[in-house]
Parts: sequence; structure tokens; C-alpha cells
Amino acid sequence: MEPYYPLSDYALIGNGQTAALVNRQGSMDWCCWPRFDSAASFCRLLDAKQGGYFQIAPTADFRVQRKYIHATNVLETTFTTDSGVVRLTDFMPAPRCNESETFGQQDKSEDDCLIPHRLLRRVQCLAGDVELRIVFQPTFDFARGKSQWHLHDHGAIATSQDESLALSSPIPLSFCDDAVTGNTRVSKDDDVWFVLTHGSPNEAETNLRLNPPDLQAELDRTVKFWRAWASQCCYDGPYRELVLRSALVMKLLIFQPTGAVVAAPTTSLPDQIGGERNWDYRFSWLRDSGLLLDALQQLGYHDESKKFIDWLGKLMSVHDHKLRIMYCVDGQQAPDEHSLPHLEGYRESRPVRVGNGATDQTQIDIYGHIIDAVVLCFERMPRKISDQLWEDLKRLADHAASGWKDPDHGPWEMRGEAKHYLYSKLYCWVGLDRVIRFAEANGLNGEIDRWKRQRDEIRAKILESGYNPKIGAFTQVFGEQRLDATSLTIPLCGFLPAQDPRVLSTMRRTQQRLSENRLVYRYHNDDSLPGKDATFTLCGFWMVMNLAMAGEHDEAVQWFEHLCGFANDLGLMSEQIDASNGDLLGNFPQGYTHLGLVRAALHLQESERDQDD
Repeated sequence: MEPYYPLSDYALIGNGQTAALVNRQGSMDWCCWPRFDSAASFCRLLDAKQGGYFQIAPTADFRVQRKYIHATNVLETTFTTDSGVVRLTDFMPAPRCNESETFGQQDKSEDDCLIPHRLLRRVQCLAGDVELRIVFQPTFDFARGKSQWHLHDHGAIATSQDESLALSSPIPLSFCDDAVTGNTRVSKDDDVWFVLTHGSPNEAETNLRLNPPDLQAELDRTVKFWRAWASQCCYDGPYRELVLRSALVMKLLIFQPTGAVVAAPTTSLPDQIGGERNWDYRFSWLRDSGLLLDALQQLGYHDESKKFIDWLGKLMSVHDHKLRIMYCVDGQQAPDEHSLPHLEGYRESRPVRVGNGATDQTQIDIYGHIIDAVVLCFERMPRKISDQLWEDLKRLADHAASGWKDPDHGPWEMRGEAKHYLYSKLYCWVGLDRVIRFAEANGLNGEIDRWKRQRDEIRAKILESGYNPKIGAFTQVFGEQRLDATSLTIPLCGFLPAQDPRVLSTMRRTQQRLSENRLVYRYHNDDSLPGKDATFTLCGFWMVMNLAMAGEHDEAVQWFEHLCGFANDLGLMSEQIDASNGDLLGNFPQGYTHLGLVRAALHLQESERDQDD
């Protein structure tokens, strides 16, 4: 088996349209161009032998230190060898709209925000002299496309059927074994740039020739962009650097042209090494999006929610309010799921999947999540709601009021039969509760009396059928005994206070039965899939919030710091964690996890204030 690197070795860079993963060895092992959900041009992450990559690293043994330039998504990797020190700076140029002077302005068209699909890699020799090796090996269309190569004085071009990658290089390159390689020696104060540009085949020659002085300006502009965005963060509580890094990660998951939010920039990173729980997360889940955007709003970021609401309005007008749980970033239906059998998968975890089979599932909680996100957006940033958006919210409320009695597949997208999942009912209650509150506060019309009756009926049903006194906990499914970590959201959404005996008992039962090494599993039951699910990082942060709200501040801090200890050296966290060895698992980095970190930190800040009072 070819070597695979731990997920903790990877850093994320991006530009609001796509993202790349770069490891500690200076290798870009994952990137989909031109969008998050495009076919991968580099996919060594999913097949160490066949998948392409682009590496710049010393030829001799080296030690590594890396960081993001403060308050940016610009990555610096410093290689130290026996002969010298070099620094590799990696970034994708920031979009040319929403810079500091245009934050909050809504008069930019989507075309104004588009940028060349470009990755810049800068090598600076800081001391001594170092020999470097460059390997450029794209594998278009998940290593299914055959590359045609053209070497030039300015670099090299790889083309496939309808796309190209042009590498502008200051050193001579040669072709060897389906890759372009080159060696060079840099000495103190040398400063060289490599520029990789994606485009159509007929754009490749133009993309190859760049004016070097422009590159420093691109770096300066990109640093300025990210620092201007980061400066809006209003959070000044404990763990601020972790919170700010999570905000910067979440911003990278937002598809800038439309405002859609991807759950993660990757596909098929496994829940269990060697297992089949490998899913494509490069789509916009409405549930995840609402939670992520509200977390950003709590940090002072409001433009992202406004843009997402505009995108959501377009979705509802096109799809007549019959919303799916997920969409492509342009609002199209997410593709059907299929596997890529020619790829062996990360650490031989097959199959590699593209598309997502859950796209056709019914998950009735999404109506509540959307209503909650929109209402919170208007409450956190008060302004008049448009007539059309209010009509949209009323229709969503009607869906929640009429559909909550139906079974569905739940928030974890169980692939078995539909059931009466407590979480689905809970968020129908949330949607009705929020729309009633918003209507009454703003004097808006609607079927408020009917919504109130349904809200109260849902509440009564959850208390009657959702809580099992024999085990002392709210359960996954009405009338059953299996636990589910989603019950931890009951106090978080305001359904019951955190001090309610049933909530406290549920929290303790979850610790006893679903927790290992202060990490929390989603559930322990047959979900019709082979293999074992790992702990889900977001659920651990839910536990932190429950403890903080219950007045157990010190224990909440211990859980939080333990969880954050699994972040890599850059502060990035994955979807899941192996409780036995601490390995990061699942898609990486994941928006769910980072929004959970932010919300948990906010709860700790509040509980700390309560202790001081």
C-alpha cells in the first residue's frame, strides 16, 4: 500500500469557490476545480498511487513548522534542513468583491466576484541553501481523464477533454512518468513563485504567462481581504484564536457567487478506516447551512446570512417550496450517488463515492432549521422583511405544521425505513415557535392560531412519547429505548430548560452510554450500514453546551479543552474522532464541527459570566 498521511497533516486553503488540502510535506493532495463539487484534479488523498498531486519540498530530510498568516487563510510552511531554511507560502487569491471597502454592499454582481481559478506558491530561502524538488501531476476527473502535456519555456500545461492546468514555473521542467518534475537550489534571500491556473484548454497558453510583480500584489491583497473580514469578529471571550480560526474555516466553505454553504470540501474520507461509511459532503445541506450561518452571525458576520437567504429565496421560487435536504452550490439538485471503483480510497477505505444518495430523503426538520435561521438573521440584525420572504416563511411553517406527524429518515440520514425521529419533531416545533414569535413581534399576518395549536401538540407528543422514564432519557425514536445525541439539542433550542430533570438525566445517560474518552457517539444501534460509526465531534460540543447551561462550568471547560486537543496544529478539526487512538476521521475540515466549537465557546463565555455574578 502506498503511504497515506494522517488527516491532521492537512491544511485548507481556498477562494470562496473551491478549496485545496495541502499536507506538511508541501503536497497539494486534493483540489476540485472550478467548484467544490467539480471532479477532482488532484486526488492523492483518495488514492496514494493513482491520484494526482503538486508538491514543492526539499530533497533532503527536513523538519516542518507551519501556520496561517495571522487572521488569514494564507498558509506558511517552513522547512528546515541541515543546509538551510525555506518557507513555502500557499494561497488562492481572494475574490475581488467584499474587500474592506465593500463589506456590506449588495450591489456587486456574481460576475464581479468571480476570480481566475489560481493557486499561488511562493518559495523564500530564509537561511543557507536548499535543494528543492517540484512534482506536478494532475489527474483530471478523479484520475479517469488522460492528460496531454505541453512543456514551455514558462512552465508546463496539462490538458484533458475540457479543462487545463497551466503551471508557470521559474525553473526548467521535464516530463517523466505522467508527471512534470524539476529540481532547483535556492540560496538565502532567493524568492521564487509558482503559479497554477485552471481554465479551458484554449485559455492555457494565456494563463501560463503572468507578470511577476502582480504576484506580490495578489498576496498583499489576499492578506488584506482576510484580515478585513476577520476584523469584524466581535467575539472577545475565552479561546478566541480557536473561535476565529473556526470562523475563517466556515467562511472558506461558503460558495461566494451564490452564498450556498458546503458541509465539507471533501468526499469519501471514512468514518472507519477500511469501512464503507464514506460520503460526499461537497453539497449544501440546508440544516448545516442554517446552523453555520447563525454561528457566524453570533460572531458579528451578517452579510453571509443575507446572501444565503437570497439564495434560499431563489430555491423556493424554483422548486415551489418543495425543498430537498441538500443542493449543489448553484442550486441544482445534488447528483445521484455512485462509486468510483478504480480508486482505492483513503487508507483503502472503499468505496469512493460521488454524489449523495440521501438527496431524495424526507427530513422534515429542515423546515424548522430554515425558519430558525431566517428569523434569527432578522432578530440579530433588525430590518424589515420583504413580503415575498414572509410568504416563503409562512409556507415553510405550514409544511412543519402539516408534516410533523409523518415519519422520516432523521438528521443522520438513516438509510433504512422511515421512523418518527424525535429530532425531526423537535425542529418542527422550533420552526413554528420561531415563526409565531416573529409574526407577533412584527405584526405580521399568518395562521398564527393554527401554528400555535400544532406547536403545542408537538410539544405534548415529544414529552409523552419522546421521553422514556424507564431509562431516564429522551430517545432517538418515539416509543423506543435507543439513545441519540440529538437529544442534547433539546435545551439548546429552548424546548426545555437545561435544569429540567429530564434534560439533566438525558445528559447523564448520554455520558454513560454514548460517551467514550469524553467523546460522544451519535447513537449505538443498527443503522443498516456495515461497520462501526466513530464519535461525532459536533456531539461532543453539544455536551459542552449542555454542561455549561446546567451550571457545571468547570466540567464543561474540561470537555471543551479535551475536544479541542484533537484539532491539528492549525486549529482544523474533522467530522469524527476515533475514541481509541484519537485519529481524525470523516470529511475534513467539517463545518458542523467548527460551528459546534464556536457555539460551545459562546456558551462557556456566558457560563463564566454567570459564575462571576
